[in-house]
Amino acid sequence: MIIDLIQEQRAGLHLKQTLPGEKGLPLLGHSLDFLYRPVETALRFEGKHGPVFWLSIFGMTAVVLVGPEANKLVLLDRDKAFSNSKGWDFFIGQFFKRGIMLLDFDEHKFHRGIMQAAFKKQALMQYVDRMNPVVEYDLGSWSYSKVRKNFKVVPAIKQLTLDIATEVFMGEKLGPEADDINQAFVDCVLAGTALIRYPVPGGRWSRGLKARKKLEQFFGSRVAERRRNPGPDLFSQLCLAEDENGQRFTDGDVVNHMIFLMMAAHDTSTLTMSAMFYYLAKNPEWQQKLRDESRAFGKDKVSYEDLDQLTGIEKVMKEALRLIPPVHGIPRRTVKDVEFNGHTIPAGTFTIISPFVTHHMEQHWPNAERFDPERFNAEARKEQHPYQFIPFGGGAHKCIGLHFAELQIKTIMHQILLNYRWEVPANYTMPINFTTLPNPADGLPVKLIRL
Repeated sequence: MIIDLIQEQRAGLHLKQTLPGEKGLPLLGHSLDFLYRPVETALRFEGKHGPVFWLSIFGMTAVVLVGPEANKLVLLDRDKAFSNSKGWDFFIGQFFKRGIMLLDFDEHKFHRGIMQAAFKKQALMQYVDRMNPVVEYDLGSWSYSKVRKNFKVVPAIKQLTLDIATEVFMGEKLGPEADDINQAFVDCVLAGTALIRYPVPGGRWSRGLKARKKLEQFFGSRVAERRRNPGPDLFSQLCLAEDENGQRFTDGDVVNHMIFLMMAAHDTSTLTMSAMFYYLAKNPEWQQKLRDESRAFGKDKVSYEDLDQLTGIEKVMKEALRLIPPVHGIPRRTVKDVEFNGHTIPAGTFTIISPFVTHHMEQHWPNAERFDPERFNAEARKEQHPYQFIPFGGGAHKCIGLHFAELQIKTIMHQILLNYRWEVPANYTMPINFTTLPNPADGLPVKLIRL
């Protein structure tokens, strides 16, 4: 730890002497910009300093790398120079410790190899079949009348995706503890961007630590039973999964992975569908186009084999992920010197790339603020840099659940489109809260009309 701190201090001194950058406010640096105006700030800095620059956040010197080539360097990481663990640990290590995203190199490869069994085609097919009844049941409660004004999209979608995650991932329905478990996930995510990173009573950090203990107890109490009586759920799959050498996860590994995967499975999908709701409300012609596609399909519910045919939903999903990716910054820490754009980034440097920033760069996405799902038709994609669209990361750490997320979103949106239409006022602009994962600050109120 002391060696890492010394290395970090030396790296920070080197960066300030050799790279362009700005100190920002006394003590705070650019922490407030990072929390409240991250995209605007990074694009302004990129325009002024180029694709690599330093700034001060949370009491440390960080290097921001901007653009597709920077994304490729960090995510592909051919030289194993960028540590996931030492990057994410600062933000969420205390709350999602040893989740798959927080492991490095050979250890990450070992854990991912075991987990992959839970995301193979046969497992995904079962997940879709188990999702459909949950979606149908939850959607039935969305509207008690033909028209419901000020329907809050975010909590409704979040409840639905949590219900799916507990059914598909855990194989059980949560009883009275459902709200507590959901709040525990929220508290863990919020704690990652706490300005005061000590367990001050009532603060984000303190709430996050308590929430982590609650989640550990919740999942830990169920591992032994899952090993004895496994089902088709992901929890059981993790308890039974093994690599080619017959090695399995420890109980602690299973708990760590379940906490991280449950968060990822319902939080990021909630944010993606909320963005889709917003842009489909602002662009009703696209909403109707998707509805027509689903109606022409001739099925109330889709099976796994049907999903590839929902091409309209897929394009809208990708454009929503471009405009509002659910993870706006990807942190790493260098474990060896790295060369980029004529600069040396020394070992021990905290680095950040940003899907959100890259997705809003005019040189890569003309009229970047405009909603245009046709950016993702087959012809347009041929012209794009492979690392200019990175909502799921890339390289060895590319999101292991990306296919699950896509099938979940398509399964849900198909049923929503067949049952509901929604609107927002013409002058409405959705405010985005960046102090956690990017989310609608007002819960996204819409006028919901049952069809």
